[in-house]
Amino acid sequence: MRRKTVVVAAAIVSLVASLAFTFGCKNGGGSQNGPGGSGGGNQTGEIVIGHYASMTGDTAHFGQDTDKAVRLAVEEVNAQGGIKGRRVKLVTLDTRGDATEAANAVTRLIDVEHVSAIIGEVASTLSLAGGRVAQRRGIPMVSPSSTNPAVTAIGNNVFRVCFIDPFQGTVMAKFARENLRLTKVAIIKDVRSDYSIGLAENFRRAFTQRGGQVVAEQSYSAGDTDFSAQLTAIRDSGAEAIFVPGYYGEVGAIAVTKQRLGINVPLLGGDGWDAPDLFRIGGAALEGSFYSNHFAPDAASDRARRFISAFQRRFGSEPTGLGALGYDAAMVLFEAMRRAQSVTPATIREGLTATRNFEGVTGRITINAQRDADKSAVVLRIRGGRAVYETTVQP
Repeated sequence: MRRKTVVVAAAIVSLVASLAFTFGCKNGGGSQNGPGGSGGGNQTGEIVIGHYASMTGDTAHFGQDTDKAVRLAVEEVNAQGGIKGRRVKLVTLDTRGDATEAANAVTRLIDVEHVSAIIGEVASTLSLAGGRVAQRRGIPMVSPSSTNPAVTAIGNNVFRVCFIDPFQGTVMAKFARENLRLTKVAIIKDVRSDYSIGLAENFRRAFTQRGGQVVAEQSYSAGDTDFSAQLTAIRDSGAEAIFVPGYYGEVGAIAVTKQRLGINVPLLGGDGWDAPDLFRIGGAALEGSFYSNHFAPDAASDRARRFISAFQRRFGSEPTGLGALGYDAAMVLFEAMRRAQSVTPATIREGLTATRNFEGVTGRITINAQRDADKSAVVLRIRGGRAVYETTVQP
């Protein structure tokens, strides 16, 4: 019943969105009835910003932590008088971790909420779905943490404030070869995730270019719980480490299975590991593993420490790296609005394009010609049930 209800609901949303697009749009731009309109829209009253995120589902912690940080940024900018004297209003829609829901959410943000700009998503697959809608409708979108290169290749309305998979894959390959002095690794990837596939490909390329060898490669699908067959195959390969470019739920389960099978090599991974639930699921089996990330609280700048303190006061917990990127995405967007002569999608896009050396909590951010962020990455080591700073790798 639930599956049928979701399908019917999605179909209705799609039909409404299609009608709104047919009758409410002009020349492929945004809605003409609010601030998101390609004709300039209303320049008084609240500025409406959209956020689409996985607030429920298997990666809910990503969306929830990002949304908290975006809300904190909105509260701070409004406490300082807003943008050009106008308050910022945030509207968040849940994608439930589903690509169709992501596209529907972006459509609703444009047609119903009349947003001037959009923040989202975390997962690259969802940003690809939502970004295509934003591009077609002429609304600027800033992804806080989607690392697949294809996301910003969608078009000139799509930006990001994080590094991308070729860099992240190179970071971990370089770290594996030069810091850990590994010569043989195995890879286990999620074949349903653009993020996991892209990161695996870039790690493999960079590791082999540096003289390393990928001795085994296995796959799984998001939601799997039994990884015994994959890890048994890897156990006899001679791998000195296993690269797992997945999300925290499956990574934790893979770590537990690895320990149970007596495979005594570290896991390596990317920013998809970054959630407290990783440690709840994986526990002691994660000890000695490493992953790349955007942010290390124990090696934070003064600006980042202020953000951490504000986040803890507001929400009672420490932010993850994805939360920090959500905050940076919002602040980069607000700075672009401040520089713009008027708050319209076109001028916001121009402001985002001109972002140079913005001091974010995850480091200095410059938006390059591909609308990606030039910035460094950190490598974290899991020790004593938490992730601690290991090293920084520059672009």
